Amino acid sequence: MKILLTGATGYIAQRLIPVLLTNGHEVICCVRDRSRFDTLKYSQSSLSVIEVNFLRPESLDVLPVDIDIAYYLIHSMSTHSGNFEDMESSCATNFKECIGKTKVRQVIYLSGITNEIELSKHLSSRKNVETILSTGTFPLTTLKAGIIVGSGSASFEIIRDLVEKLPFMIAPRWLNTKCQPISIRNVIEFLNAVAGQTETYNKSYDIGGPDILNYKEMLLRFASIRGLKRRIVVVPVMTPRISSYWLYFVTSTSYPLAKNLVNSMKIEVICHPNDLAERFNISLINYDTSIRLAFDMIEQNQVLSSWIDAQTSNVLEKGISKYMEVPVNGCFKDVHVITLNDSDLALHKIWSIGGRNGWYYANWLWEVRGFLDKLSGGVGMRRGRKSQTEISPGESLDFWRVLLADKKEKRLLLFAEMKLPGEAWLEFKIANNQLTQTATFRPLGLWGRLYWYCMLPFHGFIFKGMIRKISTN
Repeated sequence: MKILLTGATGYIAQRLIPVLLTNGHEVICCVRDRSRFDTLKYSQSSLSVIEVNFLRPESLDVLPVDIDIAYYLIHSMSTHSGNFEDMESSCATNFKECIGKTKVRQVIYLSGITNEIELSKHLSSRKNVETILSTGTFPLTTLKAGIIVGSGSASFEIIRDLVEKLPFMIAPRWLNTKCQPISIRNVIEFLNAVAGQTETYNKSYDIGGPDILNYKEMLLRFASIRGLKRRIVVVPVMTPRISSYWLYFVTSTSYPLAKNLVNSMKIEVICHPNDLAERFNISLINYDTSIRLAFDMIEQNQVLSSWIDAQTSNVLEKGISKYMEVPVNGCFKDVHVITLNDSDLALHKIWSIGGRNGWYYANWLWEVRGFLDKLSGGVGMRRGRKSQTEISPGESLDFWRVLLADKKEKRLLLFAEMKLPGEAWLEFKIANNQLTQTATFRPLGLWGRLYWYCMLPFHGFIFKGMIRKISTN
C-alpha cells in the first residue's frame, strides 16, 4: 500500500517507519524541513520525503493523490510560540480538506485518552482534532493512548530524570492520579495492525497496557527496577505553576511542555475496554517489562527516536537549513587549529561529544552554563543526546542543535539553542590531518557585544582545552 506519514520526524513516526517498510509498503514522509530527515537510515527505494507545512495550505499541493492510507501524527503541545490548541486545530482542518481530495481509503490518528468530563487543554485539543478529522470524507480510525513508555519517550525520560536524580521527593498530589501506561512497542503494533482493516473504519479505541498505576507507583517501580531506594512524600500545597517549575528544573522538559503535562497529569487516563488487542493478537507488555526493554535499547545504543529531538524551537520552526551557512560579517570568532596524530580517533571523539561523554574539558563549566541557561528559561544541558556514537541533522545535543553531521566530509556543525543575546555556532572540521574548531557568535545589539567580551576569558580556556583533548590519544 501507499502510505502517507505526517509528523515523520517525530518520536512515534520514527518508530513506525521501519515497520511499514519491512511490511513492504511505500512510505511518503511529510516533513517541514527536509534537511532534518535522515534518509541515510533507510536504504529502501520505497521511501520518499516531501516538504510540507500543514499550517500553510499553499504548501500542500505536493501531496500525492494516489495514497491508500494516511497516518496523522501531528501535535504542537511543546511549541514555544502561539497557542498550540489553535495550531493543532488549523493543522487538522488543512489536513482534512487536502486529504479529502485524494483517493485515501483510511486515516489513522493517534490521540490521547479522553474519558473524563473535565479535560486539560492538551487532551481537549486532541479530542477537538478527532472531531475535525471525523467530519472528513474519509474513514477515520482513532487510537487513544495515555502514558507511552519506551526509550526516548517523554514519559520515560521524565520519570528517569526524577528517579535517578532525586533520592527524596516532595511531590504534588497529582502523583496519586491513576493512568494506564502502554509500551511504545504495543503502540507501534496497534498503529500497524489497524492499517487497511475495514472493521476499524470510523471507530475509536483506547489502547493501554495491562497495568493501572498512579504516578507515584510508576516512580517507585522504576526505582526498584534500577535498584534505587527512593522516598516520595505527596503534599497538597504545590500549585500547578510550582509543579510545572519543579518538572522544568529537575527534568529535561521545556517549561511550556511541563505546564501542559502537569495539567494533563491531574486527569485519570484509563482505557475503556475493547477487544482490539485480542483481535490482532497483540500481547500487551506490562510496565516493568516496558522499562527493562527501554534500558536494553539504551545499553545497546539503539534508541531509534527521542521526544527531545522533536521539541519545537525557533531553529526547527524556521528550518535548520536557514542556519547552515555560518555568517562572516558582523561576527566574533574563536578559532583553534591543531595537527592530529590520529584523525580517525579525533573524528570518533567529535561524533561522541556531549551527553554522558561530556565536552572533554572543564565539564563543570559547561554544567554551570547549562544551569544558568535553565534559570533563564532555556533548555539547559539535561537534554543530552539520543545516541553516544551516532548523530544526525536536527537532533538535540545538550543545549545545541545539530545542523550538519557529515562523517565523509569530517564536519560537524552545531547551533546554540541556549538563551543568548545573539546567535552562536560551533564547528568541527578535519582536513589535511588538521582539526579546525571554530566558535562563531553574531551579537544582537550592545548586550550581545558585552556578553562576548565577558565570556572571552572562559572561551579561550574552554575551547583551547577541548581541542587539545580531542586531538590526543
